[in-house]
Amino acid sequence: MGDRGDRLLTYRDKMLTLCDKATSRDVALPTLVSPIVTAPEGGGRECPAVGRTPIPRAPGRNRAVPRRAGLLTGEEVVTLERPGNFRSPSGLAAVRDGTARVGPIAGIPDVLRDLGADPAEVLASAGVEPSLFDGPDNLIAFATLGSLLRVCVARTGCQHFGLLVGGAARISSLGLVGLLVQQSPSVGAALRDLVRHLHLQDRGAVPTLSLHGGSAMLGYLIYQPGVEATDQIYDGAMALGFNILRGLCGPAWRPTEVFLSHRRPSDPGPFVRLFQAPVHFDAEHSALVFPATWLEQPRAAADPALRRLLQEQVEAVESPSRDGFIGHVNRLLHAALPAGQCSMERVAGLLPMHRRTLNRRLRACGTTFQDLLEEARFGLARQLLQDTDLPLSQVASTLGYSDATAFTRAFRRWAGATPGAWRRTRAARG
Repeated sequence: MGDRGDRLLTYRDKMLTLCDKATSRDVALPTLVSPIVTAPEGGGRECPAVGRTPIPRAPGRNRAVPRRAGLLTGEEVVTLERPGNFRSPSGLAAVRDGTARVGPIAGIPDVLRDLGADPAEVLASAGVEPSLFDGPDNLIAFATLGSLLRVCVARTGCQHFGLLVGGAARISSLGLVGLLVQQSPSVGAALRDLVRHLHLQDRGAVPTLSLHGGSAMLGYLIYQPGVEATDQIYDGAMALGFNILRGLCGPAWRPTEVFLSHRRPSDPGPFVRLFQAPVHFDAEHSALVFPATWLEQPRAAADPALRRLLQEQVEAVESPSRDGFIGHVNRLLHAALPAGQCSMERVAGLLPMHRRTLNRRLRACGTTFQDLLEEARFGLARQLLQDTDLPLSQVASTLGYSDATAFTRAFRRWAGATPGAWRRTRAARG
């Protein structure tokens, strides 16, 4: 890593999930390579992007360290099916038809107008009815959302379209969940409510809340396969997360750094101007990093009586899906994978149950823990290969493989091609 290799923590060094139950384990720490964009001091003029620069580790992080970890996630999977090109002989469970509430993306028509495009024409070309945006509680298929954002970028030429859409959303865009978040007694409680209940309106991705030393991280991970424009969705999610934290903490809040799991855009200026912090592209996961002390800040405006009423409404709306248990395990796996916390013992402990009980219940549902883990790895592998320039060794490490050779064997079994060949094919398709 050189002299620069001892100054900052990598994303995965920090990715320890915050919840009430915590245990310890040793985890080998990988290296993350990412272009870094630094905000200019004092704001003002945009600073140029720095080239491909390693994100170094903090001093003393070259060895495995004991960690406190647990999972707090919010997704309930609706439909579980095997992805079309996945060749695992035992079959896998994958989200195919997730949905998202329109509220957080309600700004799409306005952003299109601001960029000189006709919203009706763009929506029609994407096969989306304009009436979908008449009400914030309407639902859009998660796959359709990705296709719509791809068309929006193509029609406007704006590579940060998703960032603009997310930047127009606020806590209130989250409807009932947003109301509950606003009535939470502290910032930490508000974020835990967000992570626990976001599945009520987002069934194609999972949010994460994590803690490492003095830093907290609010992340977002798409796990529905085959979604287009994931970079735009991640940008929008991070922009909305930024606005949510500003709304909870006040204008003094700002992230210490931001991770985005896609390639560096040709113009990183809009990201720097919004986040006002170092932005790391080609990251393993998309997340906002900020001082953990903010989690302890009380919410003076919170009304305990109103919160109880809202909590009752949320509980009334929530209901287990027909594949509720598998969905619960699946969302834990997808949130735990980037943190290197996805062993059967770890997931069983978070449910909580013995690993033999977990294995027995999964078999009763017609699947196994290894099937779910491989599906999660395959989904994240495809995202990182398609949307980032991370080297194969780093992708392998992120997925929990000992080396790139083991990852290559697994990926060839899944997709019928090596990771390098698959990445080149996707790049050639544009």
